[in-house]
Amino acid sequence: MKIIAVIPARYASTRFPAKLMHDLGGKTVILRTYEAAMSTQLFDDVFVVTDSDLIYNEIVSNGGKAIRSIKEHESGSDRIAEAIEDLDVDIVVNVQGDEPFINEEPLAKLIETFRKDSAKQVDLASLMREIKDQDEINNPNNVKVVTDQNGFALYFSRSVIPYAREKNVGVRYMQHIGIYAFRKQALSDFYSLPMKSLEASEKLEQLRYLEFGRRIKMIETTHVGIGIDTPEDLEKARRML
Repeated sequence: MKIIAVIPARYASTRFPAKLMHDLGGKTVILRTYEAAMSTQLFDDVFVVTDSDLIYNEIVSNGGKAIRSIKEHESGSDRIAEAIEDLDVDIVVNVQGDEPFINEEPLAKLIETFRKDSAKQVDLASLMREIKDQDEINNPNNVKVVTDQNGFALYFSRSVIPYAREKNVGVRYMQHIGIYAFRKQALSDFYSLPMKSLEASEKLEQLRYLEFGRRIKMIETTHVGIGIDTPEDLEKARRML
């Protein structure tokens, strides 16, 4: 089984323009993320996929591997699907380009899901964590997920799911963490399928997989990624480093 990591890296960012090219302890954010993915030794190969010549050159000039996006894309899955179309690979792990402090444990859990899946029932695997604070539960920026008894996703929403009509029945609220591992075929299928109403309404690409019958295995973790979305986040990252 050949397993690769792909790091989608857009240059433009509404909240923090060119954030991936900012300095983090003498190296750019995107280079540190690439090197962190390599250092886990979980992958047969690691690629950065980007729409930017600056990011492409940053990775290649430092001995890394990068792929230039040809088309404009609405989602990370689309960008990755285009990049891996001609690659000989079985499992593709999506690593976030703005998270240079990669935690190896949850990525290993995603990969292990496919190693154990001899019947190939899993099309995708992703992460979730329990949230208990009511403000976090109500926040539409925190995507919630509900699963069946075998841990497969039933639905994702920015709304509060499940709705607690009855109290004290032991409901747990699970936040989706947007790190995925895909079978190559699932990515290829996604690339050819149209966006439907649920995805368009919620602005959640994972709903396209569910709408077309793909199975997403959710893995619980306590890990919370440290993303760089604002200049303040970058300052925190510098202090951590």
